[in-house]
Amino acid sequence: MIEDIVQEIRNNYDNAKKVVSSLRKIGKIKDDFSNEILIELLDYKIRDVRIEAVKNLGKFKGAFIEETLINKFRKEEDSLVKRECVSSLGRQRNINLVPFFNETLKEKDPKIILQAIRALLVFKKDASVINSLKTIQNHPNEMIQDVLSIELFDKKKNQKNQKKDHSTVNNKLKNVTVNGDVLDILKYIKEESFHLTFTSPPYYNARDYSFYSSYKEYLNFLRNVFKETHRLTKNGRFLVVNTSPVIVPRVSRAHSSKRYPIPFDIHNFLVEDGWEFIDDIIWKKPEYSVKNRIGGFMQHRKPLGYKPNSITEYLMVYRKKSPDLIDWNIKQYTNDIVEESKVNDDFETTNVWELETACDKTHSAVFPKSLCERIIKYYSYKEDLVFDPFGGSGTFAQVAIENNRNFFLTEIDKKYFERIKERLQNSNIESTFIEKDDFKEILSK
Repeated sequence: MIEDIVQEIRNNYDNAKKVVSSLRKIGKIKDDFSNEILIELLDYKIRDVRIEAVKNLGKFKGAFIEETLINKFRKEEDSLVKRECVSSLGRQRNINLVPFFNETLKEKDPKIILQAIRALLVFKKDASVINSLKTIQNHPNEMIQDVLSIELFDKKKNQKNQKKDHSTVNNKLKNVTVNGDVLDILKYIKEESFHLTFTSPPYYNARDYSFYSSYKEYLNFLRNVFKETHRLTKNGRFLVVNTSPVIVPRVSRAHSSKRYPIPFDIHNFLVEDGWEFIDDIIWKKPEYSVKNRIGGFMQHRKPLGYKPNSITEYLMVYRKKSPDLIDWNIKQYTNDIVEESKVNDDFETTNVWELETACDKTHSAVFPKSLCERIIKYYSYKEDLVFDPFGGSGTFAQVAIENNRNFFLTEIDKKYFERIKERLQNSNIESTFIEKDDFKEILSK
């Protein structure tokens, strides 16, 4: 079989595509296989052929192969081929190659450095290897920083401390709505209390319930809320923020309206403050449900005056940055909870969700139930504690209960607080409603 593949390569030597195809057919290499053709192909003019030749040479063991690949790395100009050389040398698992891997830690291509780190971690029990890795733990590349922060961090100690409480919920926070400023309320709650936060922040000066002296003040307020939310979120769990650019109307026809890119501005500080960006989901609404901005252009059709109707909002998904993978989070639950929480077959497969809007007699901007259901089902488990710092009309709380989750809401506006109470009581949902001044005392008991 191997001999046939070698013959294929010889017969099609000038056809790079066929040579690559033949090289990819090579599986496990027998001891008696001659590597001459692979060494010859290391100097092939087409990069993909050189990459496949390096991959296959890495299946051999011995000093000659190691020396050949090191020499190839040093004279090769293409970064992808150089990466594969480091990868193939890493598979040798030879501690004598550590000096070479240390050398490659100085390369410009971060992916080459990551391959070298991967190779060195095989020998991480060796103190000298750890010391080498520590020399680049402040590397400017974020992926290198992330890998080293995990590998140089005592994960077992971290997991031991957090495993005990990961799936538990403080009974004093179960199905509670507190009336008051969210920042005044959250400071009394113990860290790592929430499994999921889903919220739609108040619009910037675009609704009757939202007034800030400046856009900067508005962003600073949101930053403080999400900093506190980060503290209160359990290890590796999620924050989903529903927001969109907002238009503040012009003062008069002599002035322009102003559009603020809220999702893009809050993203930067969320990442800086310890949230890892996971996904952007687009909520597509029916055009009839949004304010008409295109009317003037439809009449005059003059370039520069085009303003499309905004039928989308963003659902920005973040995870509390953690050295632990998602699998670790899942393993903190019993098998029964994991099975009962599995999502049915009607889940959305794309990041564009076409959902109807909703209305409420009190609140001018409310979540549709279908939106809450998806977020709760996709990003939490049964019996988890889910949080909305801007409770609004209480849709999130109602959907949480209907899906066997516990909720915790805060809402500063007395009118909306009363609306949440009315809604949940009418739905026969057992819940507790607390004023801010009483909340601290209740938690301290």
